[in-house]
Amino acid sequence: MTGHGDIPMTVRAMKGGAIDFLTKPFRDQDMLDAVVMAIERDRKRREIEKVVVDLQALFATLTSREREVLALVATGLMNKQVAAELGLAEITVKIHRGHIMKKMGARSLADLVRKAEMLGIHRIKS
Repeated sequence: MTGHGDIPMTVRAMKGGAIDFLTKPFRDQDMLDAVVMAIERDRKRREIEKVVVDLQALFATLTSREREVLALVATGLMNKQVAAELGLAEITVKIHRGHIMKKMGARSLADLVRKAEMLGIHRIKS
């Protein structure tokens, strides 16, 4: 909050993470609304952070081969394509994929891909 705000000051404050920029005089309710909004944003950030930490713990249970398979599956490759890429039999990829689904707690392929995206898993170019 400020009594002498200008546009550059407002821009700097918002880029710096301000929730709102209040100029005097302001209503008490404006301040309360800004605080409520800040608390809600922080709650959501913490929620997402917890989900990522939990996913990282699940990801840590994967073998290095399962991690390779996950990275390829997350890019949209089919089992046959993953098998060719890694020099494995397709049935082996299916087994790894089943283990990955179970260890990561994924209910579907789309769920697994979302989890991989949240973890920032990308295909490693060979």
